Amino acid sequence: MAKVWQHPFLNVFRHFKVGEWKRSAKEGDVAPVTDKTLKCTVYRVRGSVSAGNYIQLPKTSTQSLGLTGRYLYVLFRPLPAKHFVIHLDVATEDSQVIRVSFSNLFKEFKSTATWLQFPFICEAGLSVKELASVAPSGARWTCLQLDLHDILLVYLNRRYGHLKSVKLCASLLVKSLYTSDLCFDPAVTMAEAQRAKLPVTPVPREMAFPVPKGESWYDHYVHIRFPSDSSKASPEPVRKSCSPPEADFLGRMLQVLPHPVAFSNPFQDTLPSMVQMFGPTASCQAPSVPEPLPEVSLFCERSEVPSTNGPSDRSQERSAGPEVTDKHAAGNGVHVSAPKPTMVPVALEDVAVHELSDRKQNGQEMALDKNLFQPRTFLPDPILRLKGVIGFGGHSTKWALWTKDGAAVVYPCHAVIVVLHIDTREQRFFLGHTDKVSALALDGSSLLLASAQARPPSMLRLWDFHTGECLSLFRSPVHVLCSLSFSNSGALLCGVGKDRHGRTMVVAWGTAQVGRGGAAALLAKVHTRVDIQAFEVALFDETRMASCGQGSVQLWRLRGGQLRSCPVDLGEHRVLELTDLAFGRAQDGHMLYVCGRSGHILEIDHQRMAVRHARRLLPSRSPGGPLSQKQTFSSGPGICISSLSVSQALCAMGSEDGYLRLWPLDFSSVLLEAEHEGPVTSVCISPDGQRVLSTTSSGHLGFLDIPSQEYSMLVRSHTAPVLALATEGSRGQLATVSQDHTVRVWDLATLQQLYDLRSPEEAPCTIAFHPMRPALFCGFSSGAVRSFSLEAAEVLVEHRCHRGPVTGLAASPDGSLLFSSCSWGTLAQYHCASTPCRVLRVAANVVCRDAHPTPNALVVSGDSRLLAFVGPSRHVVTVMNAASLEELLQIDVGALDLASSRLDSAVAVCFGPGPPGHLLVSTSSKTVTVLDTTSGRVVRELPGVHPVACPSLALSRDARFLLMATDRAIKVWDYPTKACPGCQVYIGHSEPVHAVAFTPDQQQLLSVGDAIFLWDILGPLERSPPGRQVPALELHPLAFSYTLPSDLSLSLQCQRLTRGTPDLQDYLGGLDAKQLEDTVSGANGLPRQQVPEPSPASPLQLGICAGPLKGDGGAFSLSDEEGPSEESHSPEGLHQASSLPMLVKEASGAGDGVWGSPGAPWGLSMGPHPHNWSSARSIGRAQVHPSARPDCYRHFLARHKTSPLVRSASVSDASVERLLLKAVVGYNGNGRANVVWKPDTGFFAYTCGCLVVVEDLHSGTQQHWLGHPEEISTLALSHDAQVLASASGCSGTTSRCHIRIWNVPGGSCRHLISYHSTAVQALAFSPDDKLLVTLGDYGDRTLALWSMATHELLSSTRLPAPVHGVAFNPRDAGELACVGQGAVTLWLLQQRGTSLRLQARREPIPEEVGAGELTSLCFGAAPLLYCGSNTGRVCVWDASAGRCFLAWDADDGEIGVLLCSGARLLSGSNTRRLRLWAVGAVPELRCKGSRARSSSVLMERELTLDGAVVSAVFHDSMDMGVVGTTAGTLWYISWAEGTSTRLISGHRSKVNEVVFSPSASHWATCSDDGSVRVWSLASMELLIQFQVLNQSCLCLAWSPPSCGSPEQQQVVAGYSDGTLRVFSIARIAMQLKMHPHQAALTAVAYSADGQIILSGDKDGLVAVSRPRTGMTFRVLSDHRGALISTIQSTNKEYGDFGAQGADLWLAASSDQRISIWAADWPRGHCELVDWLSSPSPTLTEVASHPLPCLVAFCPWDGALLVCAGLGVHPEVAFYNLHQKQMVERIPLPFYAVSLSLSPGAHLVAIGFAEHVLRLVDCESGAVRDFAGHDDVVQLCRFAPSARLLFSVAHSDILVWEVTGHWASRGASSSGPPLG
Repeated sequence: MAKVWQHPFLNVFRHFKVGEWKRSAKEGDVAPVTDKTLKCTVYRVRGSVSAGNYIQLPKTSTQSLGLTGRYLYVLFRPLPAKHFVIHLDVATEDSQVIRVSFSNLFKEFKSTATWLQFPFICEAGLSVKELASVAPSGARWTCLQLDLHDILLVYLNRRYGHLKSVKLCASLLVKSLYTSDLCFDPAVTMAEAQRAKLPVTPVPREMAFPVPKGESWYDHYVHIRFPSDSSKASPEPVRKSCSPPEADFLGRMLQVLPHPVAFSNPFQDTLPSMVQMFGPTASCQAPSVPEPLPEVSLFCERSEVPSTNGPSDRSQERSAGPEVTDKHAAGNGVHVSAPKPTMVPVALEDVAVHELSDRKQNGQEMALDKNLFQPRTFLPDPILRLKGVIGFGGHSTKWALWTKDGAAVVYPCHAVIVVLHIDTREQRFFLGHTDKVSALALDGSSLLLASAQARPPSMLRLWDFHTGECLSLFRSPVHVLCSLSFSNSGALLCGVGKDRHGRTMVVAWGTAQVGRGGAAALLAKVHTRVDIQAFEVALFDETRMASCGQGSVQLWRLRGGQLRSCPVDLGEHRVLELTDLAFGRAQDGHMLYVCGRSGHILEIDHQRMAVRHARRLLPSRSPGGPLSQKQTFSSGPGICISSLSVSQALCAMGSEDGYLRLWPLDFSSVLLEAEHEGPVTSVCISPDGQRVLSTTSSGHLGFLDIPSQEYSMLVRSHTAPVLALATEGSRGQLATVSQDHTVRVWDLATLQQLYDLRSPEEAPCTIAFHPMRPALFCGFSSGAVRSFSLEAAEVLVEHRCHRGPVTGLAASPDGSLLFSSCSWGTLAQYHCASTPCRVLRVAANVVCRDAHPTPNALVVSGDSRLLAFVGPSRHVVTVMNAASLEELLQIDVGALDLASSRLDSAVAVCFGPGPPGHLLVSTSSKTVTVLDTTSGRVVRELPGVHPVACPSLALSRDARFLLMATDRAIKVWDYPTKACPGCQVYIGHSEPVHAVAFTPDQQQLLSVGDAIFLWDILGPLERSPPGRQVPALELHPLAFSYTLPSDLSLSLQCQRLTRGTPDLQDYLGGLDAKQLEDTVSGANGLPRQQVPEPSPASPLQLGICAGPLKGDGGAFSLSDEEGPSEESHSPEGLHQASSLPMLVKEASGAGDGVWGSPGAPWGLSMGPHPHNWSSARSIGRAQVHPSARPDCYRHFLARHKTSPLVRSASVSDASVERLLLKAVVGYNGNGRANVVWKPDTGFFAYTCGCLVVVEDLHSGTQQHWLGHPEEISTLALSHDAQVLASASGCSGTTSRCHIRIWNVPGGSCRHLISYHSTAVQALAFSPDDKLLVTLGDYGDRTLALWSMATHELLSSTRLPAPVHGVAFNPRDAGELACVGQGAVTLWLLQQRGTSLRLQARREPIPEEVGAGELTSLCFGAAPLLYCGSNTGRVCVWDASAGRCFLAWDADDGEIGVLLCSGARLLSGSNTRRLRLWAVGAVPELRCKGSRARSSSVLMERELTLDGAVVSAVFHDSMDMGVVGTTAGTLWYISWAEGTSTRLISGHRSKVNEVVFSPSASHWATCSDDGSVRVWSLASMELLIQFQVLNQSCLCLAWSPPSCGSPEQQQVVAGYSDGTLRVFSIARIAMQLKMHPHQAALTAVAYSADGQIILSGDKDGLVAVSRPRTGMTFRVLSDHRGALISTIQSTNKEYGDFGAQGADLWLAASSDQRISIWAADWPRGHCELVDWLSSPSPTLTEVASHPLPCLVAFCPWDGALLVCAGLGVHPEVAFYNLHQKQMVERIPLPFYAVSLSLSPGAHLVAIGFAEHVLRLVDCESGAVRDFAGHDDVVQLCRFAPSARLLFSVAHSDILVWEVTGHWASRGASSSGPPLG
């Protein structure tokens, strides 16, 4: 996309000042002359040799025009009897330069990969090959219009980037060149276009040729348009050819009618001299062998064209291609000839309309037609990114591994390998397998991952686990691999499988060289006759292995390139079927443990190769009995053990009875066991021994946390292919139907299962959500259609209208109607606006019979007016009126393609968003046809879009993307593009994709088949409208009790954990039921979409549990309108019927947990309300319109971000090797109450951006707690200083605010909770630290109460108005207060057993107080409550009586902070005042009531700070404390001394530059707040501050070491008013002020010797000034019109680059132009050395943050420039100044906004707008991303020592230490000095 300055057109000659010849060049006979025809100056280029006489733009070949306009207009006239040549150098998107040449020298069209030659022949009667034609004597002025985009696409299959250079060679006259994205018609003026209302773009005035009055433009000039289809509009209406059906397709191409003339015969036409050139069309995939292209030429012919006598003559076929002839009085004409039939892309609508009547074509035409529709790509590419996968297993459910740190698990999901982080629940993927993964192995260091593919022959992949890169891909000699095992070091990989004859084979590979660029080496392979079920490499010896199987245990050894085995003597156990083994430690070495299906555990001494112990584990209890005990060799069936894992102290076993059991290594008793829903297939103990991972055959993956005895479910999945899906918008839910006879409902935000509907006898086929109510419709194979309530978790109604399986199910978008169809052809209509839904109509033989259930068999239009389906036969698509079922249209799909030998049938249908009303039909001929729903005509067609018929398709709401399921892949099409629409194909599914859909918010899409894939859409999409309807109250029951039909069973799905032996009884205690919702909200960082809310019904009596559930961990709330909870019991027991499904509702609507000893549920009983108290137990999250932001500074408002954090950013932790976050400079003055200090322990913490900074006030060392994605708003420290709570706002990656609970001693995040939707205003701990209250801001308006023991949401309430602060009564944990608009609200918390009661009392502010809004509060001596107001008054309340008895004027402005301790009260306001009050007499005044006077309150002290007070924390004595202000400063306050000392200082506004002193002892910053600050590099303390009022300091430079002694060090700063100020560091004073610019300065630099200051402004001017004299002696305007983004200077050798002087400097501007200059400043000489330019990136950032052009001299190679933003792709490019070309490119994931090069090691630091800092090692190619920023990383700067890296996000400055070998290399490396 062209830059704005190139719109609407650009005069190239004028812009590059042709005539001055500074930026252009001429050679030979080139002279300006006056043309009589045009009556203006033109340039004449003549000479006998074309190559020696020319005009060239730009001046040198190393420069670039950088013109991005699609069309190039050349206004020229060939000289009579001469030849001419026009050369164009065009750059593609991938920076490949293509030369395009036009000349009448060329005899034929020629093409290579880098050169296109088009002949231009001007002679009549001769063919292209016969004569190289010279221009005729009467050659006319010509407007040559070249579509550069289509030329490259059609002839070379490349995408146009920009025009690099132009060369006009003799002999010709040229007026000028123009570029534009608009297609101009040169024959139409603006006046004519407006008068005739023509749909064309008239030519601009300066491009127009003069036309004598009353004459035609075509009488004097020629217009050549190439290729001809570039122009979609013509000056006259289009007249279609009337060719017979068998006519050539080219014969039916559209013809352009003539320019308006007077006709003597109504059927007689004159044709204009508009030349249309037709060239070959290239396929989107370049052939391996180049094919000859048809010859194309342009020629001018002088001839008389015979008139057309009748309409029949118009339909005659053209012999050589389309010809358009100019017929006028003189008889001159211009034609185009294409000797071979050629084709260009045309609009699909045109093709569809013309092809309806005649589909028959010959073989050549069919081939051309196939090429015609080759798709183009579209941007961004890729448009999708895999976000999440729901599924586990596929080939096997036994593979699930821990990473070394135990923070993540690795498991396969069919063909995808998933890494799931336990705490954040984030997934990352290894993609590349084309079939199901059959085995996985991870080395001991978690560096190398191996995976095998199931499909024979088995392919192995070796992956770099941290980067996800596939290091090696090779074929295994084993036909099918079933097991892999790594050695601990990762140097050896062993695999077990079957060869093609079914024999067992063991293979060993050496993998030591894989990570170093080598390949895996086959070390040994051997066949064996023994059965192998498990194989493992020993931990203690990489040459030893063990295997077990049916009746055998083998010990293996690798020696001398051979694998040898030796059997272990099992004795009487040789008949056992052994299933798994594991190595473990023993007192005398290592032990091998082997388990079997009979319950046997064998302990084998691998050295003696003998069985040391043999035990058999038996279940010794019936259900409900005591726990299992070990019994040796008893009779009876044993525990069928399928898997075991051994740690230093425990042995974990999984068995087919569904139990995971933990045993001590002596197997004396069961320590812990957890029951699963299916047989356990594998177990794995984490490396730290604290967690046990388990998998089941039913597709479940979870882990047992041993210290807490809690089980967390990680993954649930279907166990068979998924057939259909449905999405619900208001709650963000997904429903899926599978062949495993289940319907499951998932949370789209967390990807966790909410509901499970099981039907053993009948299979569910189709699914649909009700658009308005929480209801789900499901069709079954028996013909039943059932409606389920998701609120009540029950079947609402069942309909039996169908006799065959339900094939289609669809609800109208308005929620009024439901439709279903079956395989017997029946269509049913239901009324579903109310409950229960009822049948309205049933129509027989309407829908296609014997159809299979598909998600797109039955669809309703977006306006709920139309219903479409396939039927009554599979060849017909019917459109009906949805309300009346009146047939409106029937389209015979089989008749659409007359050329096909077989009859087409419809497979799927889909409505497009209307208007217009379009219906998309997928057919069996692998096409997608778009039909008009009114007329039934074909609007457009996408032929050959799939290898197989498309079973499902979806169109985005804005009609931008068309999504299709195609076999095992999905395709995304650029739907608006009519001609050659581009598509992108995405793989990942190992089985056919059955259904695809967009999520309700249109930001993601779903594909289901073998698993459920969730994809992020990276391109911009329409968001769902803000006014969408959502239910006013959303309930997610915690416990249920329903009276159900006797044939329906309802149960609660859970895991069961039983306690162990009596000695562990006290330790285990009573286990609370922990749901997965708790894990989701706390551990994985994914917020809930809504809070589950309690049901008023009594608990459900569950058969699988002994009693009601206890300790529910889900968050819940209850509406005000709900009455008291009354218990009711079902009169009947619950009976399960085999013929009906079983609805399984998971706990709290969000997952499952491990249930301990049963107890009573949360009771929500409501007793009588005391006087003036309203029910406030928990108010539901009803839909509430957001409030306007309160007019008070106390209320938090998140800083506006110019760029959101993207979900795709893969970042590393800040503490990993290479970069270590050393320090954070600054304090977030935008936060509220974001400083905590505990004087007793010395703990001190504050926030900076998204970081919690913990600082030692004595040493100044810092710790940094990362995890928040956005700016932290507030902090709270528990009273025992053991727990810290921090809150941040929601972002693009989170839908809820994050509240992190930190363990203060360890500095780790204990839990993550989320509930509030916009921002958290305040946090407060109860006095006993058992409760945490969180307060939402004005947009959220909710108050939430959390348990700190379980981190559960106990209660939440919706507030009627914004609240500014909340506080607990320090003497009563059951009382809290909050303040807001016009009132104080007092809350009482009453907990009786497990039931909770929360009551509120709202007390309005008395009028005599004179305070309209209370903004702050704190409790004083009992029962006093102090409140501050926005008018500066402090009022005192009697909290027990609920009355205000005292008020006084404490300040002139709003009071935002109040603290009280003993007899002292502290107030802080937005007037910057901090005041200390003596309030010892206030408790006595309470007794006086309204007679109390404020004269007894005295102000003791007062301090004025540098900003409004936002945070304060003081010692209990109130003598000392810490105060934070909006200026970004933290002050230490000592009232005893009356002093304020600056602790932390930072900028309050955006930081624009960071520079360093030459000695690397100091550094300086400048900011929008007008300040220049100088800091100590050692202590990071602020030393000097220079402040300029009412100006922004935008750029900064430090004088170089050559400038003088350290005492003469200076910094120069550029300001927004165009001034330069030079500050002396030694004298701490401004030394000089200059005003060289009229616009704001944007870049400044010293020359290498420090005697010159170079400055650039936003208008593109560069000024050269001398600081000694203060004079500006030169201004360069080469970059005029674009902001100067960079100026840099360095040294060079004298005479280097062919220029004088020792200074080399560069300037870069925002229009992607870079100039490099050589200067000899003492002589006043400055010479341009090089000029680089490039088009702007096609994908720019948001308008508020334009992309800069980044460039720097390379410090380790003086001949290199490092550039970013100098191309159409995000990349870093290295430009060699000697070679004049790019020598290296490093691709980037995003466009860079900041760049810095290390002066030591070959490191490049890059900042992105996506809040990520990237470090690139240019030698090794290693790349690492770092998080920690909450905004655009607008600056990154290496310190001169190369050991520190500074990065800046808005006002936050992060200091990173370069560690490891990079730092050591940096110390030893050197490079040329930088200015």
